[in-house]
Parts: sequence; C-alpha cells; structure tokens
Amino acid sequence: MANSKLQLFQKRRLRVRNKLRKVNADRVRLSVHRSNKNISVQLIDDVRGVTLASASTMEKDLGVVGKGNVEAAQKVGALIAERAKAAGVEEAYFDRGGFLYHGRVKALADAAREGGLKL
Repeated sequence: MANSKLQLFQKRRLRVRNKLRKVNADRVRLSVHRSNKNISVQLIDDVRGVTLASASTMEKDLGVVGKGNVEAAQKVGALIAERAKAAGVEEAYFDRGGFLYHGRVKALADAAREGGLKL
C-alpha cells in the first residue's frame, strides 16, 4: 500500500533529525517550520530542553504578516541571526525537518548564514 504524504513527511523528518543528532550532539538546533502562509524558526538547546530564540513571519514588527514568500523567509533568517547573537549562539545545526532544502527554507538558511550564524 502506498504511503500518504503525511507519512512520507514524518519519515523524512525523523530521518533528518536522527542523522543530525548523531553528529551534532553539543550544538544548538535551528529548527524550521514552513506552512503555506508563514515560516517560523527556533533555536533550541536540546540538552537543557529550552528555546533560546525564535522568529516568525507572524511577528507584526517584521512587516510581512501572512506573506509566505522568499523575501519574507530572508527577513526571518536575518532576524534569527541577530537574536542568536544576542543569545550568545555562534553556531548551530540546521534542522529542516521534513521540508526540502529549496525555496523558502533555503532562503532562510542563506540569510541566517549571511547574518553571521554558522550553520
């Protein structure tokens, strides 16, 4: 029987996360969630179980509420890089979840790298 899109997504998400966890045990995780209208990102310390910083297109001061395009993802990437520096985080590993590294997800990662965050 064929797998549904949701099942394939969940398998891909767990596969990516487990592979990354083995190699980057001591680093902070930059976790991305993408929906049709918004994109959000969190810096998570898995050892302590806390979120250090977050950014999203749903923040009104960013000025891109409800816009799920590449430009909005670039703004969110630059914002998370600023907030990571403020939290004292220099490097993290990029957890794309089950999302393909293309389009908005790639734009967010590139903008975070340009902002000074090592991914």
